[in-house]
Amino acid sequence: MKPENLNFFEKVYAVAREIPYGRVTSYGAIARYLGTARSARMVGWAMNACNGREDVPAHRVVNRKGLLSGKHHFSGTNLMQQLLESEGVEVKDNHIVRFEELFWDPSGELQ
Repeated sequence: MKPENLNFFEKVYAVAREIPYGRVTSYGAIARYLGTARSARMVGWAMNACNGREDVPAHRVVNRKGLLSGKHHFSGTNLMQQLLESEGVEVKDNHIVRFEELFWDPSGELQ
């Protein structure tokens, strides 16, 4: 899953594409999976840079506490929340309800 010929952002997008419908992961979990010295912040930059790419479910990537910290990078007032809710993910006060249950860890799921 970790194609060496891709740049860091494309590696992040490849992982994000694997996040199952109705599940979420964190910037840090993606960074840990990629096993680089890159930080969760770099994953956040990648998610921000994919704005407009419909093939990358950036709305499924939140911070380590389940907060929609990247929501201001989505067009519209509550687009990130609306996309999550359309997948059955409950959001209250910008926080994923039942975050621990819905959390998807690429390190445990991808080979």
